[in-house]
Amino acid sequence: GFWTSVAPSRVDDVVLKPLDKRIGGTGKPIVERLRHFSEVVLDGRHLQIMSQSHIANVSGKIRSRSIDVHPTEKALVVNYELEALILGDLGDPLLGDRKECQKIIRLKSLNEETDCSALAKEVVEKCSLIHPTKLDEVEQLIYYLQNRKDASLTNSLCVDREEISRPSSSGSGTESPSSNSGVLVEKANINHIESYVELLYEDIPDKVNGSALILQLARNPDNLEELGSNESVLSALSRVLREDWKKSIELSTNIVYIFFCFSTYSQFHNVILQYKIGSLCMEVIDYELRRYDQWRDDIETRQRKSENAQSPSLTVFDPKEELHKTKEDLEKMSRKFHSLIKKQDQLLRVSFYLLLNVAEDTKVEDKMRRKNVVGMLTKTLDRDNIDLLILVLTFLKKLAIFRENVDDMANLNVVEKLPRVLKMNHPDLIHITLKLLLNLSFDTLLRERMVRVGFLPKLVSLLSDQRHEAIILRILYHMSMDDRCKSMFTYTECVPMAMSMLLDSSEEEANLELIALCINLAINKRNAQMMVENNRLQSLMTRAFRNQDSLLMKMLRNIAQHDSTKQSFVEFVGDIAKAIGDCENEDFVVECVGVLGNMSLPDLDFSQLMQRFNLIPWIFNVLVPSRHDDDLVLEVVVFLGTAAADEGCATLLCKADVLLSLIELLKAKQEDDEMVLQIIYVFYVVSRHVATREYLIRETEAPAYLIDLMHDKNTHIRKVCNMCLDIIVDWDKDWAERIKLEKFRWHNSQWLEMVENTALDSTGFDKASTLDNDLPAYLEDDIMQHTLLFPSGSHLALNEPDDMMLGNDFDSNKDIGNRPKSRYSRDLDSDLGDSDPLFNKSCMSTSNSSEDLVRNGLSNLMLGPLLPADDSQLDAPQYVMI
Repeated sequence: GFWTSVAPSRVDDVVLKPLDKRIGGTGKPIVERLRHFSEVVLDGRHLQIMSQSHIANVSGKIRSRSIDVHPTEKALVVNYELEALILGDLGDPLLGDRKECQKIIRLKSLNEETDCSALAKEVVEKCSLIHPTKLDEVEQLIYYLQNRKDASLTNSLCVDREEISRPSSSGSGTESPSSNSGVLVEKANINHIESYVELLYEDIPDKVNGSALILQLARNPDNLEELGSNESVLSALSRVLREDWKKSIELSTNIVYIFFCFSTYSQFHNVILQYKIGSLCMEVIDYELRRYDQWRDDIETRQRKSENAQSPSLTVFDPKEELHKTKEDLEKMSRKFHSLIKKQDQLLRVSFYLLLNVAEDTKVEDKMRRKNVVGMLTKTLDRDNIDLLILVLTFLKKLAIFRENVDDMANLNVVEKLPRVLKMNHPDLIHITLKLLLNLSFDTLLRERMVRVGFLPKLVSLLSDQRHEAIILRILYHMSMDDRCKSMFTYTECVPMAMSMLLDSSEEEANLELIALCINLAINKRNAQMMVENNRLQSLMTRAFRNQDSLLMKMLRNIAQHDSTKQSFVEFVGDIAKAIGDCENEDFVVECVGVLGNMSLPDLDFSQLMQRFNLIPWIFNVLVPSRHDDDLVLEVVVFLGTAAADEGCATLLCKADVLLSLIELLKAKQEDDEMVLQIIYVFYVVSRHVATREYLIRETEAPAYLIDLMHDKNTHIRKVCNMCLDIIVDWDKDWAERIKLEKFRWHNSQWLEMVENTALDSTGFDKASTLDNDLPAYLEDDIMQHTLLFPSGSHLALNEPDDMMLGNDFDSNKDIGNRPKSRYSRDLDSDLGDSDPLFNKSCMSTSNSSEDLVRNGLSNLMLGPLLPADDSQLDAPQYVMI
């Protein structure tokens, strides 16, 4: 079906590009002079022409020329020369002629999977015009066609190559010339270009005819270079388009199509820019769109009048006759409107295509944006022509790369217009629509709109189509990035389909978009539950360990963070712990440690796990600063926080002095808030156990570092520090005094500084007075021993235990609390809340004005004369604190 017979049945079909060489004195080509003969038969190399009166022999020779690819179609163009000689009765030559011809071999079955070598052999065997020695050349041309991007315009945009219709009227105003008159005209010849240009100076019908002839020439890429260098042709075309484009839609289409032929090649873009054809095209598009709206409004008005005319009225005219006339006018107007739409679709398509081609220059594209090309494209989305919609969506997809264009599309509600396009169920239209959605899905607000208008179920329903699979997975991945959208996936078949695709896919080539989508969806609790249904967890674990797939293990780690799915991982804990010590893939190890870090189960014996798989030495090795990647180190610290909840494991860690390694790591990573947070959380968990609390306080420097960190700028670090220090205050009196003193000094630092400055001020004191020696410096004395200092106002009740944050029973290993909020636990609720009165007081901001702080401080300080015990000091002022 890809190849048609080389031998035509008529001479007119053979000669596609006549040279118009004239023989003898008749002035007519030989083909024209043979029209009285009834039949021409190609027999080998001789043509026999038979008539009713006599038989004339025609000697014919065919010389093969070059082979080329068709510029717009998947076809080969075979160029050859046909020489014909008419012989008389005695064999003497009477007439002769020579023609240059082309044979187009359309390769309709050519696609991405076609065997180019086999197809080339078939073409050479069936086409006698191609010599077998050109087999390699044919194969190379077919390979080029197979990989060439399809950028062709269908023949519907203009008249056929073989026939060009003559206009039946001038077509001024809203009436355009008929494109279906069926009159056969002469084929265009590049040698007659001047006569075609002369037609452009005549009336509208002649202009249409002249532009159509020039269009024939322009559609042949071999003529573009000559036409592009002919300024008279280009000037005349641009002038006619500028002056007469409103008078005839067919004339506009022909001329724009001519310049479109130039736009398909980058080297001719300067021609488009020089004559400002792009700007003219945008004017034409804007006018036609507004005219379409006007006609549509007029028809809707007529329809309403027609409906009203059907109701009874008191008019003196015959109601039936009036109704019949109204319907006829409406039908006539509707026919004209549909005719206008068809012609407009052709003009709009070729105009947009020209703009798309020249928009490869981003500067030109930006000029189009400033002239509202996005608005024009968006308005065209309301039309129904499939080819036009595909082109418009392609243009929008290209424009959607830039932020400014995306903002324009958002303002024009492009996303809301796309569901209608998808409902047309045209494969190519759906595919290009999905590509546009992919570019738009990089914007968060537009992703929300996509979900709001119902794209998610539609995308999931198209996921089974292999052609759209890759694009849809990328769009769904972008949607899954939004936390509010993750829960929407549970109401579709996306999760089961994604898991089936994941388990059925090749293990050698991982589908990154698919696994990334699953990783994001696993963060949602309900999605995670659906993922492990039907014994999928066993299959996922087997696949992950067999290939040491870090991405798949990351998905399993996200599944394991939910309380409803953790229990399912218990049977795999041993395999995961073994992989930690044996696997050399550090990325895979990181995810395995992350899974264990999520296993906060009271029945899980971490002490036995540590000893059985000898994890303590490995942990020591990882905790050495700067020896391993921070991601692995952080996951190990998180794992220690989970494991330390088991009292037996906490004791094991203390005996192995793992906490000392954590303190060294804390010194090295003190600028990393995430690392610091997880380390002090380990201290907090260890301090909850009576068996390990004494070791933490007496054998390590953890309390001192906790004191330093309790005023850290990070809110979560301050929370965990205060909770841990409160446990230490209740357990150890020595550290209790130091902690209370430090909290007092921090909270009242400015007031204490003011008091010290006042004591050192010479105002009201005798410089020679000996009171400085008699009264000790305020800050050098033990503040907590002043029995006359009572808490008031903003001061803290430091001697009262805080039972609201932590229970009185610190020996219990129950309800230790979830891990502090961090980037690894954003979806988990923390019970280290802000309801702690002690924490709220001790962490109050010190950014109040100095005036307020002084006022608060002075509320506890009274200055006044008292009678001293010694009369010699009556003149000296006395001070007392109450």
